[in-house]
Amino acid sequence: MKTVIIKYNAGNVQSVMYALDRIGVNYLWTDDEAEIRSADKVIFPGVGEASTAMSYLREKGLDKVIPSLTQPVLGTCVGMQLMCRHSEENNTDCMGIFDIDVKRFDSSNFKVPHVGWNNIFDMTSPLTAGLSENAYMYFVHSYYAELSQYTVAKCDYVQPFSAMLQKDNFHAAQFHTEISGKEGQVIIENFLKL
Repeated sequence: MKTVIIKYNAGNVQSVMYALDRIGVNYLWTDDEAEIRSADKVIFPGVGEASTAMSYLREKGLDKVIPSLTQPVLGTCVGMQLMCRHSEENNTDCMGIFDIDVKRFDSSNFKVPHVGWNNIFDMTSPLTAGLSENAYMYFVHSYYAELSQYTVAKCDYVQPFSAMLQKDNFHAAQFHTEISGKEGQVIIENFLKL
C-alpha cells in the first residue's frame, strides 16, 4: 500500500509522520502530482493559515489535483478547512470539496483559539468505528466548519460545529488525529483500511 502525505506550506507534518511510524506504515511526503495520484491513500494535514496554504497549493497546481482524487483522502485541521468552499481566515477561497464555509469562533465567553481536549459525538463516519460516543480528541483552531449534510461527527465549543466531514472518498477531521492518543490512532488505522 502506498500512502502519501501531501507536502505544502503548512506545518506539523512531523507529528503525522511519527503517528504513521508508530503503526508501521511507510509513506512518502511529496507535492508531486504523479506520486499523489498513484497513492492508495492520501493524507492532507495542516497547521497554519488558510490564505498562505492556498497560495502554495495554487502555485503547485494541487488545488486542482486534490479535489480530483478518487482514492481515500484524509484532511486534518487546516487541511480539512481548505477542503471547504471558503474560509473567513483572510477571506480565502478554498477548494470547495465540501460546499460549506469556515467561520471564526465569535465569543466573549470562550477563549479563542479552541485549544485542548474535547469530545466528539453523533459519529457516523466509518473512521470512528470502534470508538465510544464522546471520545476525546485534541483540537487547536480558531475557525470551524459549520454543521452541514457532510457532518459525520460533531463537537461543541461556543456552538456545535463539524468535528468531521465526509463526502464520497474525502474524509476530514478538525482535530489532530495524530496527537489524539489511542482514539486518534483508531481513526488513522480505520482510514488506512478503507
